[in-house]
Amino acid sequence: MALNYEPVVTESVAKQIAEQIRRAITNGTLKVDEKLPTEAELARQFSVSRPTIREALKRLAAKSLIRSRRGPAGGTFVQAPSTEDVSQDLMSSVALMVSLGVFDLTEIAEARHELELVCIRLAIKRRSSAELDRMAAEIKLQTDEALTDEEFCASDVRFHRALVDATHNPVMQFQMFTVIEALQPVENMVIFRFRERQKIIEQHEKIWRALRDQDLAEAEDAIDEQMVYLRESFAQAKEWRRNRDSVKAAVQ
Repeated sequence: MALNYEPVVTESVAKQIAEQIRRAITNGTLKVDEKLPTEAELARQFSVSRPTIREALKRLAAKSLIRSRRGPAGGTFVQAPSTEDVSQDLMSSVALMVSLGVFDLTEIAEARHELELVCIRLAIKRRSSAELDRMAAEIKLQTDEALTDEEFCASDVRFHRALVDATHNPVMQFQMFTVIEALQPVENMVIFRFRERQKIIEQHEKIWRALRDQDLAEAEDAIDEQMVYLRESFAQAKEWRRNRDSVKAAVQ
């Protein structure tokens, strides 16, 4: 089908073309599995060279928005991005916003606290032995004193990912992807000096037992306990940084 594309300027032409096609996909003008015009046809529509079109299509393929198929019935087709692909893009954006200071750690901790309470309420009713086993395996791993800080933090992320998976709610899993995969590692990186591993392990054990026993009150209390502890650790980290910066300023 011929699409009514907007004119493009010479700067970053391939990027602009890719963005116009992306919008056509996301707003439904181009349907999933619909075949795109050939490179030559797109080049004529956009009044650009075929290499420019090829670069634009590479950008779309990198975002899993199109796929190519060889053969007589081949061509380039619109593809629905997977939840994981979209989540990865979202995670990158969130990580960037954190690095730029758009999100404060206190705000992150508050949001995570409330969202994990929602997760635990769903997980209490829906958790399976598979999620309980995954969480138990991470707790066992965390007791290894030879574990590096990086390995402990990675295990912490996997533990909470299993908790989210125990909700068996795809929307909640998607929403929590950035919290667990992007924000939690940032939190861990900031506070690992100020938290006690044994304390975290004990809190994880409390969460696991509550899920196993399907004890909602105990589960909510366990989440509250860990999130409050993390916020206290954030406060310690901020104070430490403030003192460090003051010393540096005094030396200079």
